[in-house]
Amino acid sequence: MNMPEIRKDYITNKWIVVATERAKRPDELRNKGEASSKPNICPFCPGNEHMTPPEVLAYRHANTAPNTQGWWVRCVPNKFPALRIEGDVDHRVNQLHNKMNGVGAHEVVIETPKHDECMAHMAEWQLMEVIHALRDRYNDLIKDSRFKYLLIFKNHGAEAGASMSHPHCQIIATPMIPKRIMEEINGAKRYYESSGGMCIYDDIIESELDLKERIIMDSSEFIALAPYAASFPFETWILPKKHDPSFEDISDKERADLAKVLKTVLKGIYDLLDNPPFNFILHTSPCDRNDYRFYHWHIEIIPRLTRVAGFEWGTGFYINPTPPEKAAEYMRNIIANPKQSQKVEGH
Repeated sequence: MNMPEIRKDYITNKWIVVATERAKRPDELRNKGEASSKPNICPFCPGNEHMTPPEVLAYRHANTAPNTQGWWVRCVPNKFPALRIEGDVDHRVNQLHNKMNGVGAHEVVIETPKHDECMAHMAEWQLMEVIHALRDRYNDLIKDSRFKYLLIFKNHGAEAGASMSHPHCQIIATPMIPKRIMEEINGAKRYYESSGGMCIYDDIIESELDLKERIIMDSSEFIALAPYAASFPFETWILPKKHDPSFEDISDKERADLAKVLKTVLKGIYDLLDNPPFNFILHTSPCDRNDYRFYHWHIEIIPRLTRVAGFEWGTGFYINPTPPEKAAEYMRNIIANPKQSQKVEGH
């Protein structure tokens, strides 16, 4: 078993993972078209629990044994992890070469026993259970002092990076704070210090609620909006109205409301854009439990409707062909007038 490595770029200071567990030869990396939506045997489906590593969490019916059928949410270690939980970080620097062992955790939260049930059509209680499972695993993994950040994300569709079509989220624990998160934290801290102690996310919520043009949904506990400088068409942020730096502190009331907002937004994207591939990323404060009063946890949903090409890679600029104001208007309209579901056979 080869340990993955994490290496730092010479110039930009971003980290990359050399994932030896997932090593591929050139012929395996060639574009072979989209994989079948359902393998012959799906390891995430009930009855195939023996095909995954042993579960670390499951919400299941009474009198059902671990790693058997009877669950409605199940969490297992990733069979092909980007980072491995065994070992020490062992940070090493040699002139330009800065690296450490690829120590971390990589888990899969299987959202439902139903292979073809996406989040957009999931019952709210089921979504609440998924959010609960993510919080449970977060609170367990954060106890490991080797982990500096916990990233929760979802890839929906092959073009968004999903290798399995059965609905699932992932959790990856990293031994450093990712550069993308540090940029957010540092930007939020600068605003906090220059504004006399205001959270930029709180001010965004207040401003967007006042302007209304980029609001997608306004609920009791959360707001969904199209960000002012959206990099991608129909990019959507979901933010809690209560100021809180950490997802781990989500209350049961917020969990119920988040399930409603998440389902509504994802169904709007599903109906409006014909079930596009998307990435869902939860941004929260680092694991060190320091004072991050200037930060605000949130979710970013990015439909994969455009391709990142030479201009974007060369400049860091993104070309968004749909103004956020227009995207929010489209989303409000589809949420207010959802497409009729297909009639069940026999009705």
